[in-house]
Amino acid sequence: MISGLFDLPWWGYIVVALVLTHITIASVTIFLHRHQAHRALELHPIPSHFFRFWLWLTTGMVTKEWAAIHRKHHAKCETVDDPHSPQTRGIRKVMLEGAELYRAEAKNQETLQRYGHGTPDDWLERNVYRHNVVGISLMLVINVICFGPIGLTIWAVQMAWIPFWAAGVVNGLGHYWGYRNFDCTDASTNLFPWGILIGGEELHNNHHSFATSAKLSAKWYEFDIGWMYIRSMEILRLAKARKTIPQPRFGEAKRIVDFDTLQAVITHRYDVMTRYVASLKHTCSEEIEKLKLTHGSKFDAKAFRRWVLSGEERHLEAGEKQQLEIMLKDSKALSTVVAMREELAALWARSNATREQLLGQLHDWIARAEQSGIQQLQDFSLRLRRYAV
Repeated sequence: MISGLFDLPWWGYIVVALVLTHITIASVTIFLHRHQAHRALELHPIPSHFFRFWLWLTTGMVTKEWAAIHRKHHAKCETVDDPHSPQTRGIRKVMLEGAELYRAEAKNQETLQRYGHGTPDDWLERNVYRHNVVGISLMLVINVICFGPIGLTIWAVQMAWIPFWAAGVVNGLGHYWGYRNFDCTDASTNLFPWGILIGGEELHNNHHSFATSAKLSAKWYEFDIGWMYIRSMEILRLAKARKTIPQPRFGEAKRIVDFDTLQAVITHRYDVMTRYVASLKHTCSEEIEKLKLTHGSKFDAKAFRRWVLSGEERHLEAGEKQQLEIMLKDSKALSTVVAMREELAALWARSNATREQLLGQLHDWIARAEQSGIQQLQDFSLRLRRYAV
């Protein structure tokens, strides 16, 4: 039987396959995702060129195409223009055909021109790395030379690894199933609190909430192995993180909020909104129970709770929106909670409002919260007064 340069026990080939695919995952999350797409960190030319070369061998992905498609995903998230949202295309489509969705969008020249700026455009990119078939073919040859016929299997695993985990699991399940630390406007979720298998990309809700953060973990119990690698490279002066998820600070509650309070609220907007939702859960649950008694079995309490607390009504169909409006008319407290949530979110929405106008809106919001008669809303207004830069 023909053997390769390395004769390993059966488990040795499994270890090799896992190590090689993990290097690919690390290359995607560190180079393509955090460095190229979001500029969350700076990379020394040595690791930068290594990652480009390795991705050429193991995925055939072109840096400009990947960065452009991912940036468009963030810009158009959960809309019909999102290249791979399970909310609009269906979870089955994204899970099973994620790589096909990527290839289809890569042919869209408008996407590449609008979102592909700042990516490598040197001689290697134009003359070598653009030829993706050459790269993955070279990887096949290397595997067979090193490991013999089993190298074909290792190569097949390498070729399927990113389409399954990144294009399918992260883009699919990461917008469909899991837990959420932050109440951002899209459907992103954290799949697991330990980001090891997919290099930290498991913490997808954290990423969508703070896209330019080089660190994807946010809670003490979360682990981002990609961040561990970045910190290791920082020690070797091969990388430098530009931003990480900001941690909210608090001081004494101000009698009159000022521009610093406004800036702190806007900077920590996801923490603000997440705390808002958490603080109003009890009030909402009580009001929803009352509505169940009034409207009977046709009332979908679980869906209604989501609509009221998460802001999901922005994505509801016309009939569902009408149902929500009817139900809110029967509960002054829930109507207040929804209206106050939307007005709070307007503080950091893109608008032409001046700082003075935004500060006035914050003053007005706090005053109305304190006069609402809802204890949890009054308590939350006190929390807003304590945010500090």
